[in-house]
Amino acid sequence: MTSFFFYDLETSGFNPRSQRIMQFAGQRTDLDLQPVGEPFNILIKLTDDILPDPDALLVTKITPQKTRSDGLSEKEFLEVFHRDIATPDTVFVGFNSIRFDDEFMRSINYRNLYDPYEWQWKDGRSKWDMLDVVRMTRALRPDGIKWPVSSDGVAVNRLENIAALNDLEHEQAHDALSDVFATIGVAKLIQTMQPKLFSYLFDLRQKNKIKELLSGGVPIVYTSGRYQSEFEKTTVVAPLGEDKTGSGMYVYDLRYDPESWKPHSGDKDEYNPVKLMKYNHCPALAPISVLDSESWARIGLNLETVNNHFHNLDSKKDTILDAQIAVEKPIAESILDLPLEQVDERIYDGFYGDQDKRLCSRIRQMQPDELVEFNPEFVDKRLSGLYFLYKARQFPKSLLAEDREKWEQYIANRLLGGGDNSRYAKYMKRLQELAALEYLDADKRYVLEELALYAQSVVPLDSYSVN
Repeated sequence: MTSFFFYDLETSGFNPRSQRIMQFAGQRTDLDLQPVGEPFNILIKLTDDILPDPDALLVTKITPQKTRSDGLSEKEFLEVFHRDIATPDTVFVGFNSIRFDDEFMRSINYRNLYDPYEWQWKDGRSKWDMLDVVRMTRALRPDGIKWPVSSDGVAVNRLENIAALNDLEHEQAHDALSDVFATIGVAKLIQTMQPKLFSYLFDLRQKNKIKELLSGGVPIVYTSGRYQSEFEKTTVVAPLGEDKTGSGMYVYDLRYDPESWKPHSGDKDEYNPVKLMKYNHCPALAPISVLDSESWARIGLNLETVNNHFHNLDSKKDTILDAQIAVEKPIAESILDLPLEQVDERIYDGFYGDQDKRLCSRIRQMQPDELVEFNPEFVDKRLSGLYFLYKARQFPKSLLAEDREKWEQYIANRLLGGGDNSRYAKYMKRLQELAALEYLDADKRYVLEELALYAQSVVPLDSYSVN
């Protein structure tokens, strides 16, 4: 049976390729959002090559030492995840999970020789994200729900604010399990108050449904974090054409007259009315017919403006699309020689072939002593480096002397390389800056002390020369 699995992460920082998951929590529910089984709440050990972001840990208050004393290794966690959590027909759901949590989950699978993507699509599995559901509900069908605003009157869609205003369970923000229960509460609220919209957006998470809605080439309602808060993150767009890979559709924001369009300069402060809508990001879309007079007012548009701009787009469409495609990043070329320091960063350089997948599966079943002298021949050049790092991170005590020295040199290069701009130098500087803040409470000062001690335990300050 299809079920939801609501999940949330607390991480050591914001970059999924250079930082790590420290806490994973989740709860399975049926499609009526009733709990199925017990919740999961798992700490995951940091490895020696990671210095966490001190600011992130002051929020979560999870120390590296805590993960090491009470947590599972990444390998152990993924065994639980693939056996008990990523079961067939599971729909993974989070709050801003597509742009954050899912990225970390792909990276942890990649680092540990799993396919980075199969956990979200194989055997009937799929994904969904409540954040854009919340945004579209607020823009189109807000009745029955209390909506928070900031002190200056700007719409706020943060999980903790919505939960508090609507008296939903949320004992501790930035605790993964508490955030999971709050997300389920928000989902229940929308499912109860706006069941048609909830059901519609749930069905629309599928790529074929999205492409079908876009196939008519007509204006559609689109809710995205890219758009302005003053208009409830919602506008009306027109499809322009697919990107080179066929993974998404370029759309034009009809809030802006195409007659005034100019090629984007690349300036981050300059608004670009062209956006690539990724099919696998579960975009929140709706036919323009759903807009009533109140919805039009909330999003700051009207039908006449939309129709005029859509008409003007006709003569500009090819020019706008060609200009956008021209600035796309080139598709990565095949990897010939990949330094060890780069393999974590290269997750999106391609897909594994069946031969490599079979070899990775075999390696994941092997015991540490079997891995010591096992030298697999991979087709994908990334996997040779990943295999070495997998052994070093998950079974450091089993390394032979030569590999142990290579691992420790890798840590030295990663943490100390760059001198005053090294990860270690920036880390210690930030610890000092935070320690100087007078308003920090005792718990946060304890976290800072633990972080300083942690760095001393993992950074090889004197033993290795740094490249």
